[in-house]
Amino acid sequence: MMQIRRLSFAHQNLQEMPFIKILQHSSTLEELDLSHNCLNENLSQLGELKKLTTLILDGNNFTSHVKFAYMPSLTILWINKNKITNLAIFIAEIAKNLPRIRILSMMNNGAAPSYFNGGSLQDYMDYRHYVISQIPTLKVLDDKEIMHKEQMEAERIYRLKYSKGTSKSKGPKENISNAYNA
Repeated sequence: MMQIRRLSFAHQNLQEMPFIKILQHSSTLEELDLSHNCLNENLSQLGELKKLTTLILDGNNFTSHVKFAYMPSLTILWINKNKITNLAIFIAEIAKNLPRIRILSMMNNGAAPSYFNGGSLQDYMDYRHYVISQIPTLKVLDDKEIMHKEQMEAERIYRLKYSKGTSKSKGPKENISNAYNA
């Protein structure tokens, strides 16, 4: 069998994950592009892809409740332009199941406020600080490298919140936006 390292199912209007075709390459697949489809299901079967380092899920229907398999080799996740609205739930799933994630891009989701989707600069900074505080392995968030100063600020902000008895399962400031709820 041919050793496939990259596989793309982008722009195929898929309603279901083509697991059989994907898992045929489980021992060699490093990059998987499922962007611009109509997917919204559980991704737990992708745990069989032991060499997968890059997963592109842009432009689908994934929500905050998407379930990832434990994938210790995954370092890059693009999940831009989906339906992620609850930052705390989504980031907890990422932190638990993608322990080596270094690049995460989730632009154009309700949970990732920016100037372009009605968020203020404060909303954007709160979002970045929260994500950085929960996923210490990150080096790039969305389109911006994480600087040491930003990591220190995220740690300072969220260490203070948690030391005051705030539950770690809560996202950034509860009153920032309804985008963090639901």
